[in-house]
Amino acid sequence: MKAKIEKKDDEKSNLLVSLRKYHFELKHIMVLFIIVVSAQVLISYTHKTSLQKFLTQTQESYQRDSSERLSNLTATALELILTTSSSRQSHIPEERQKIIEAFNIILSQQLLVQGVEKICVLAADGDQITTIESGQLLYDYFLGDSTTLRITDVQNEKAISIYSGHENELKQKELIISQLEGKRTFHVLVPFVPKGEFAGALYMQNTPDFTFITDEIISSYNESSMIFSGLIIFGFLAMFLISSYTLSERNQAQEQLYKQREQQLKERIDFQKEALFTKRIYHTHHKAEKVMGFIKEDLYALGKQNIEEIRGRVVKYANFISRVIYDMKWYDPPLQTIRNPIFRTDINNVIRFIVDNICLRTTKDATPHKYKLELDENLPPVHINEFVVWEILEPLFQNSMDHNPDSVLSITVKTVHLSAQKKSQIIISDDGVGFPDELLLKNEAGLKKIFLENVSTKENENNAGYGCYLAYEISKQRCGWQLDAENLPDGGCRFILTIQN
Repeated sequence: MKAKIEKKDDEKSNLLVSLRKYHFELKHIMVLFIIVVSAQVLISYTHKTSLQKFLTQTQESYQRDSSERLSNLTATALELILTTSSSRQSHIPEERQKIIEAFNIILSQQLLVQGVEKICVLAADGDQITTIESGQLLYDYFLGDSTTLRITDVQNEKAISIYSGHENELKQKELIISQLEGKRTFHVLVPFVPKGEFAGALYMQNTPDFTFITDEIISSYNESSMIFSGLIIFGFLAMFLISSYTLSERNQAQEQLYKQREQQLKERIDFQKEALFTKRIYHTHHKAEKVMGFIKEDLYALGKQNIEEIRGRVVKYANFISRVIYDMKWYDPPLQTIRNPIFRTDINNVIRFIVDNICLRTTKDATPHKYKLELDENLPPVHINEFVVWEILEPLFQNSMDHNPDSVLSITVKTVHLSAQKKSQIIISDDGVGFPDELLLKNEAGLKKIFLENVSTKENENNAGYGCYLAYEISKQRCGWQLDAENLPDGGCRFILTIQN
């Protein structure tokens, strides 16, 4: 039992935790409000339409039944008078007058009923149908001695037309026939059968009005709907006010949290820039030391025959040293010192200088590597500082030499201009051992491990793993180039730099 209770408590706590993940805001309440109000309006409209249709059908049925009952009672009353009046007594003046008055009372009394507009008796007068609307004519037709009627009443053509259309049906079935005209007017024909013989029909035009009942019911329903809708609106207004107050406090807390996170993010970015700056300075400082050694060698070897060659090379070296010193001023140098329309750097010349005066001089006393240049002379110049390009390419050349120290490499440097695609490529490949497969795996951000900070195949060496990292960061973040690395099917590896022209 205790275990079941604990299980239920755990389920409740899990449900609360899952609900806390969802933050309801004003837009959610507004959507919920619109949905509920729309549903209420739709349900109210549908129910009102159905109720109105039901009441209309019920009212029509009741009006028809009411008209038929009233007409039937009138016809029955007239038939009773005619049945109970003997032909001998009916000729006595006093009895005759009483019978006529009775007929008049019955016919006139029905016209006093609300909705009854016309009433008459339809009978055959020779070959024609006539309408009898007075007690005198009714007496003369059924109890008098004359065989013809002296018609003085205005004939009801509408009643005659309806009777003519249903005369045979009335004679055969002797059933009440009612015909609806418009929405509320009923024309009722009741078979008139005094003394058991069919003699015509009682016609009544009745327009009963029971709309006040329907209107009252609809009005009551509208009031109920309005009250219910009002309660919903007031409920949502209360929720809106409470939520507004709660959300305003939450928004203030979120704003403070966002500001704190923004400050932390700025500090983190500054720290990363400073760290990158430090690593870049260390790396370039190491390169600068090597270049300074080359300058010393050139100065020692300076002579009349090679003065022009050495002067041009030393100027390049000196400019690179000045760039290193310039980079030491700040960790986030101005963009215009890196990318600028005034720069028109020939990448092919930069590659030739690095290979001839850096890479080949480095390997002169070590294992001699072979360099093969396949440079596309149609390669357009780039608007990047020449020595920034140097900072990108030199670590990639050095990577092949450092990771294959005991073998003679054949390093191929190829440039290709893809005019149709509006881009150029620099491909640096070698026939060495290639990259370990784990260095070519991508992390969650889609970046290959070889371009991550402090990742290297060298063992037990401090400050290793920054060459490819710095080359990637400078090419990607500052120049907008794409750098990729891959192994070749026949052995070796290559770097691919893609430049958008």
